[in-house]
Amino acid sequence: MADMGLVVVGAAGRMGRMLVRTIHQTPGARLAGAVEAPGSSVLGQDAGTLAGIGPLGIPITDDALDLFSKADGVVDFTTPVATRAYAAMAAAAGIVHVVGTTGLSSDDRDALKLAAQKTVIVQEGNMSLGVNLLAALVKKAASILGSEFDIEIVEMHHRMKVDAPSGTALMLGEAAAEGRAVSLETHAINHRHGMTGVRPDGHIGFASLRGGTVIGDHSAIFAGNGERLVLSHIAEDRALFATGAVRAALWGKGKPPGFYGMDDVLDLKNF
Repeated sequence: MADMGLVVVGAAGRMGRMLVRTIHQTPGARLAGAVEAPGSSVLGQDAGTLAGIGPLGIPITDDALDLFSKADGVVDFTTPVATRAYAAMAAAAGIVHVVGTTGLSSDDRDALKLAAQKTVIVQEGNMSLGVNLLAALVKKAASILGSEFDIEIVEMHHRMKVDAPSGTALMLGEAAAEGRAVSLETHAINHRHGMTGVRPDGHIGFASLRGGTVIGDHSAIFAGNGERLVLSHIAEDRALFATGAVRAALWGKGKPPGFYGMDDVLDLKNF
């Protein structure tokens, strides 16, 4: 079977270059193209050279639609606006679209779901295999442990991160809420300051820490009477996100059109 030809959009960015390296190193995948925005200073440069692995004969272009028509899939860690445009192009070309873009709104997701009527879209806020398994474990623990166990989500990231809680922390909170069959929107406590009073029963708390160069630490704490269960994930290398995204792309090849998540890729829905 021929290798799956994948296009990287946002190829000059940190994640884009990492995706180029990961695709080149992954059996069953090959780099079919690299895209940057019109006017970018890297247009025409070799994607492999820019990624630090030597020339691959793949020049960076701003013509995504042309590349999509010749590829099997696209891997996208860009911006919500760009992702919506790429989703429409991927749907028109009938190729797999893996979306690791963060900050998507409900309208953005609706646009992706519309495009997924025509092609395979795999979207997840965190493509890490370990984080997605952690979310499944959190959901399972929340469903088994009684409401006498308080749930706290703690995350730490580098000092340059501008949003809180992190998307992954919210993902874990959603998993806990789903396990408890409640709405996170009505049960989340996002900050505490001053005389807060006692902790409300059944709520899911969030704490965000920032400092240094931490890539991403996440823990779900289930605190009961006389015992605590702590489920944690520590990201040590950003390459893990690229690895998960390429795995998702390979999984999506040949699947029927639809809007999928990493729980589909890892077969975690019935965990």
